[in-house]
Amino acid sequence: MDAATPRPLEKRGMTALVLGPHLRHVSAHTATIWVETDRPCEVRVTGDGIGDAASRTFTVHGHHYAIVEIDGLEAGARVPYEVALDGERAWPEDGTRFPPSRIRTLGGDGPLRVSFGSCRRSPDKANRHGHDALAAFAHSLAGTGDRAPGGAPADRGDPPEDAFEWPDVLLMVGDQVYADELSEEMRAFIRGRRDPDEPPADEVADYEEYTRLYELAWREDPAVRWLLSTVPTFTIFDDHDIRDDWNTSYTWRRQMWSQPWWRARITGGIGSYWIYQHLGNMSPADRAADPVYAAVREASEESGDGAKVLDEFAERADKEPASTRWSYAHDWGGTRLIVVDSRCSRLLTADRRGMLDDEEFQWLDGQCQGGMDHLLIASSLPYLLPRAIHHAESWNEAMAEGAWGKRSARLGESIRQAADLEHWAAFDASFREVAADVVAVARGERGPAPASVTFLSGDIHYSYLARVTEPSTTSTVSQVVCSPLRNPLVGRFRLANRVATARATGAPFRLLAKLSKVAPPPLRWRMTEGPWFDNAIATVELWDRDCRVRWQTPGTPTSLTEMGRATVC
Repeated sequence: MDAATPRPLEKRGMTALVLGPHLRHVSAHTATIWVETDRPCEVRVTGDGIGDAASRTFTVHGHHYAIVEIDGLEAGARVPYEVALDGERAWPEDGTRFPPSRIRTLGGDGPLRVSFGSCRRSPDKANRHGHDALAAFAHSLAGTGDRAPGGAPADRGDPPEDAFEWPDVLLMVGDQVYADELSEEMRAFIRGRRDPDEPPADEVADYEEYTRLYELAWREDPAVRWLLSTVPTFTIFDDHDIRDDWNTSYTWRRQMWSQPWWRARITGGIGSYWIYQHLGNMSPADRAADPVYAAVREASEESGDGAKVLDEFAERADKEPASTRWSYAHDWGGTRLIVVDSRCSRLLTADRRGMLDDEEFQWLDGQCQGGMDHLLIASSLPYLLPRAIHHAESWNEAMAEGAWGKRSARLGESIRQAADLEHWAAFDASFREVAADVVAVARGERGPAPASVTFLSGDIHYSYLARVTEPSTTSTVSQVVCSPLRNPLVGRFRLANRVATARATGAPFRLLAKLSKVAPPPLRWRMTEGPWFDNAIATVELWDRDCRVRWQTPGTPTSLTEMGRATVC
């Protein structure tokens, strides 16, 4: 071995990677690599054209993290890279059967492909939740390299039918971890550090337990670990990242904060989300301007640990949603991606209720503009639900807010929490505000109308495409749902949702909503593809003014088969 070649860490017993490397935010010329290490160190990323890219770790709750920012890359680059910790190579690992990890910048010729999904239970020995769509996707990509079967298109004509293989971006739209539905491996970890019967029983309790959740989700399967190292990944949380029904209502929040264990849970959940997910969503410029990032790093340098700063920030973010923005937007060529936080930024007070607080909605309103070829709006919760469920949730909101009296309001709240009735339809005012924005964009009232305005969502554990039919717009407006990556509905839950997706089922719930004086929705839509209830991953392909989508399901642990496809516009 050449003296300049770093030696694998496993042979030296030196500093090692706990998680990562994860390829996170990318643009045409920049890239972000995120890692967790087992001790403080210098993290260096090397490769042709990368230059001098290194960063020292910072420490939170005894865990060590680094973000390495790389600039000056070429648009559309595919740069193999390695990671060294204190000069010793840590990635790739010896004996790996996966191709070299590459930094993949955006731009260049060809379509933009966004693969997405949600609701992924961690691998477990019993395989109770079926084949993992994310792992099968990774194996599929590893087997094809950078070439789609049949080759890449040579010009700007129509892309080949099978050119869906390598995504430019992986978007995970919620429930990356399940803090309240634990695997046996996670339960064993908890038993090793506290009495598992003490509240919160069979749930994670604090930051430390969250770190183990992330390790199980992103390290245990080598295919998934490789995928995250080589495909740029963006995320947003949903309820199970914190707890089922997170921020369902003002009543729910009061109930949770009355629990003596909740403070450690919510600060651990939000703080770990900030570390493991949110930091990588940010551009280098946004991260450099973020006062929390600067304060955590400064506290880590001065006192050895930034935990106090992060915990205070996390508690404030929960109690004062307007103090933090988790939503973000990125422009990629002719496409704008808006990722909306529909969980932490809710407005829930004794007298007001909104899916987004005032500041968050103003931000979203400002991002919803024309002049793009395509506008993608990602929300963990589907904006356009099957009509029966939409009417049921809008009726329930009116009932819980007192439309049928105080006694019925208490019953409505109980039903809301028991049946998870807390999607956009259960925030009727917010649904209407977003509809007004989308229609304005799609009619060309905010600049030239895009070819498509498409919502990307997960959460509900089945997949479909719904199209807006009224009012008429220049843009095609649709909802694409892909869920779950690994956590399918079974038994009566699957049956109930299959019945709910039938067009005839909507009439009784529409009547209930009408009797509760809920005005008709400002949009009309219908499901045109699906529903499919299997584990799945979807890819949206944007090519000039064309948009199409493909859903795939894992036929085996290492391969995908097509579940459905559609032309959006």
